[in-house]
Amino acid sequence: MNKQTVLIILVTIACFTACNPDQNNVQQQKDIQLITVAPGHFHAALVQKSMYPEVDSVVHVYAPQGPELDAYLALINQYNTHPENPTHWHEVVYQGDDFLEKMLEEKKGNVVVLAGNNQHKINYITQSIDAGLNVLADKPMIINHDAFPKLEQAFAKASEKDVLLYDIMTERYEINTMLQKALSQIPEFFGELVVGSADNPAITKESVHHFFKEVSGKPLVRPTWFYDTKQQGEGLVDVTTHLVDLVQWESFPEQTIDYKNDIEIINARRWSTKLTPAQFEQSTGKGEIPPFLNESLDDDGNLAVFANGEINYTLKGIYAKVSVIWNFEAPKGTGDTHYSIMRGQHANLIIKQGEEEQYKPVLYVEATGERDRDAFEGALIKAIEQLAGTYKGLAFESAGDGRYRISVDPSLVTNHEEHFAEVTEKYLTFLQSGKMPDWEVPNMIAKYYLTTKALEEAK
Repeated sequence: MNKQTVLIILVTIACFTACNPDQNNVQQQKDIQLITVAPGHFHAALVQKSMYPEVDSVVHVYAPQGPELDAYLALINQYNTHPENPTHWHEVVYQGDDFLEKMLEEKKGNVVVLAGNNQHKINYITQSIDAGLNVLADKPMIINHDAFPKLEQAFAKASEKDVLLYDIMTERYEINTMLQKALSQIPEFFGELVVGSADNPAITKESVHHFFKEVSGKPLVRPTWFYDTKQQGEGLVDVTTHLVDLVQWESFPEQTIDYKNDIEIINARRWSTKLTPAQFEQSTGKGEIPPFLNESLDDDGNLAVFANGEINYTLKGIYAKVSVIWNFEAPKGTGDTHYSIMRGQHANLIIKQGEEEQYKPVLYVEATGERDRDAFEGALIKAIEQLAGTYKGLAFESAGDGRYRISVDPSLVTNHEEHFAEVTEKYLTFLQSGKMPDWEVPNMIAKYYLTTKALEEAK
């Protein structure tokens, strides 16, 4: 940091102190300063792909030296130099093995951003909260059930310290998911969510991801530890976190979920994806598989990664299923995909992202047969009219076979990378008000109970 930057910050602090008797409150509302700790996952950089009026442009970074930090800084530089809407972050970096201790000693900000090695994340969360810092954490916060009591304690401590702990649930901001939720809340059209059964759940969510892909237009380089499920976490506790969150968020919006009484696991299973040594090198840039992955190698030298999983359970008596699959690379012209269905008394709400949809998510609605076609169309028209004021360009058209395709104005369609700004903006509103909705914390706890308990049972 140069002298000029130090002077600017000192002058700003002096002004806040002199002009505002309640300095801490002003800082919370108008002077939010980010601290990025050990950014081992590209999601840490995506939080900074946009600027925020409430957030200081100086970001203090604490991390060990290495390619993960270099990759994070390269992405920040890419955003700062982008020809359209460039950001203007100033990264002040501390590199060293004692990065966490140094961060806690200096406390150069008030919001810790965590996205990296999931094995250590609960430790970073706990110590940050103990130091009186807010935490915005990438999922998953924990990757095994042994850590669940620590997470419960972290939320309790956050309440005691009057700070906010929140995880980054980007999929709530995907427009088709938002519309699926909105339509399910119109009983005159959807009816009630059916109870379903273990064989035919009321709500199903399936996600397909890929180890090798592009981020911000460039091939993503995975750290070698990403393939160690003891550090990254298995599929049941990683991407599945998003799916479980959406089931709760859509099926019982703004309702508190008590994991001790509202969740029952029927069964859970896990299986592996195999990577050849060549695929491992393509993904990580490393020519040799490190020794800590030896126990995951088969006789042919292929790496078995338990990245896939499925959970069948009930939530407040409603049957649900979530599953995640990881392949190495998507076919050319495709990418990660999502499938979801919510089954109602009068309508089914289905999100598909296959070849027919050109691998972009599309929401369909279909009648269940409870009404004739004219009555169903009439109810759909009224539902669209009811939501039109909220969602620009909302419309529907026949997709054949009794299905209707829902569409909105293209301006409402944002991608995965853009969702990080939307989550961050929501979190900033929580910081400004000093609290989150009452249901958020118990529902985060319920989510991580389910994912980690399901993994324990699957094993």
